[in-house]
Amino acid sequence: MAHFYILYSGSLDRYYVGYTAGAVEGRLHEHLSNHKGFTSKAKDWEVVYAESFESKKEAYARERQVKKWKSRKNIEELINSS
Repeated sequence: MAHFYILYSGSLDRYYVGYTAGAVEGRLHEHLSNHKGFTSKAKDWEVVYAESFESKKEAYARERQVKKWKSRKNIEELINSS
């Protein structure tokens, strides 16, 4: 099982869109740990939306679809529709 997810940081007031082949909670822990990358800028990330898929390929395709929107409004509409 693979997952597409959206994280939100209140301190940055930003969303992060990603996917994982494992559990979303485990991936969130990685985002909150010490590492380099965009999510290392804050330690208050929380999962605000997630979808499950049969394959990693499908979850990755969904991530690419949402990232192509380049629209905070559309991301928030997706989150609020759930």
